[in-house]
Amino acid sequence: MNIKNRQQLLLIVAGAAVVLLLSDRFIFTPLTTTWKEHTTRIAQLKRSISQGEVLTDRAARIREQWDNMRTNTLPLNLSAAESAVLKGFDRWSEQSRISISSIRPQWKRSGDDYMVLECRADGFGSIDAISRFLYELEKDSLPLRVESVEITARDNNGQQLALALQLSGLLLTPEDR
Repeated sequence: MNIKNRQQLLLIVAGAAVVLLLSDRFIFTPLTTTWKEHTTRIAQLKRSISQGEVLTDRAARIREQWDNMRTNTLPLNLSAAESAVLKGFDRWSEQSRISISSIRPQWKRSGDDYMVLECRADGFGSIDAISRFLYELEKDSLPLRVESVEITARDNNGQQLALALQLSGLLLTPEDR
């Protein structure tokens, strides 16, 4: 092979290498990056579609639950709502034979949409009485949520227990009902 042919061959090989490098840098790498991004996006969209299908399948049940929650709130009248909760405490303590020493209701406004009645109650009794009180509170139809329960012993044997209870009730404004 003579020198001229060898130079032409090297020039062709070098040119081909440059073309491959440039095509890799400007064509193949962006295409593979775009391909991976599209694959990721398609997977996200498929998950979103499946979640949407699950929600549409459960739409009636979710609406029913929301309607139930919306209609099962405390009465609109603040004093009637407090009265209902206080009557509930009387009923629960009577059924469980627990002694309630104090009840401190407090209204908190959370924007224009709703208000929350936070109630702190202290009482004492045996473990049976306290467990019965908590059972009666939970099964009652009043729309209350137990936020915290603290039970401590009042004597050395643990026969008399003190109960500190915090619960809250929801009052929706008329527009939300």
